[in-house]
Amino acid sequence: MSGVARRTVVAAAGGAGLAAAITACGGGGTNDKGTAAEGETLARTADIPVGGGKILADKGVVITQPKAGEFKAFSSKCTHAGCAVSSIKDGVIVCPCHQSHFDVSDGSVKSGPAGSPLPPTPIQVVGDAISLG
Repeated sequence: MSGVARRTVVAAAGGAGLAAAITACGGGGTNDKGTAAEGETLARTADIPVGGGKILADKGVVITQPKAGEFKAFSSKCTHAGCAVSSIKDGVIVCPCHQSHFDVSDGSVKSGPAGSPLPPTPIQVVGDAISLG
């Protein structure tokens, strides 16, 4: 195989690999920051337990329902080291990297090492649909 043909094959393979990686890392339904797009339906109200929540890792959002009918949303990125939060238990959102805990009602730090709350994400509830807003 000639040098030009080999470079062409390698370049094409690299481009295909890059396209596959970009798709796997959060293509559809997200903007260029890897978060949900405004107006996009994220969940249904029935999907979010009272006193708990749901992590939408592919959207970069945590939606909680601290009290019946009250829905809140926060970034799913821990403010300590940038890890993605992984669970919601006993009224707290938990980061697996260093065990920071955040309150489901306002995203405030319940225990560190995180020193800042999870940033709020604006949402709207219309009927049973929760969307970015």
